[in-house]
Amino acid sequence: MDVKEILAHCDHTLLKPEATWGQIRTVCDDGIKYGCASVCIPAAYVKQAAEHVGNEIKICTVIGFPNGYSTTAVKVFETEDAIRNGADEIDMVINLGWVKDGRWSDLLEEIRAIKLSCQGRILKVIVEACLLTQEEKLKLCQIVSEAGADYIKTSTGFSTGGATREDVALFRAHVGPDVKVKAAGGIRTLQDAEDFLRAGAERLGTSAIVTLVKGQQPKGY
Repeated sequence: MDVKEILAHCDHTLLKPEATWGQIRTVCDDGIKYGCASVCIPAAYVKQAAEHVGNEIKICTVIGFPNGYSTTAVKVFETEDAIRNGADEIDMVINLGWVKDGRWSDLLEEIRAIKLSCQGRILKVIVEACLLTQEEKLKLCQIVSEAGADYIKTSTGFSTGGATREDVALFRAHVGPDVKVKAAGGIRTLQDAEDFLRAGAERLGTSAIVTLVKGQQPKGY
């Protein structure tokens, strides 16, 4: 798979708590230079980043991150605030306690509320697959699809594990036809990236691929 094709599927990501504006600005500049799908950054930098990039790349941010146990009202406020500041895409974390308690209707209602707050923008739902049973993964494919979200996303990258090829293939096979899959966490090589795309991912959340490509400086850049 061509490296430019891989990069076009990457949400170039920097979500470390200690990230500075200088580092975020570099992520934005690199995301533009290397033709990434978006940059995924902390909400506090969305307004600054949106002003910096103009319309040259999409700005993605995270909601209820990384633990997902904020109230729905707080997540909706975060979403509305991020959009006012210029976010184009929202990656929200579900309440995993609700999953374990089988509170499927609450999860459905929360995702729907946040999707409504997105005002037509892309919503990706982070399910933290490393903490789920097989049955929970399948049920969440149904919930995310019914809620009208645009993507199901494997991981925050802050828990006990990241994306697996098996989970990506499982999600791809069981979400609705209008729902896409984002793999995130542990995608460190071009081979990893290609494997996840071939398994059915449409987006890749990664901080490593652009850094790797920068080091190689392939022809055409």
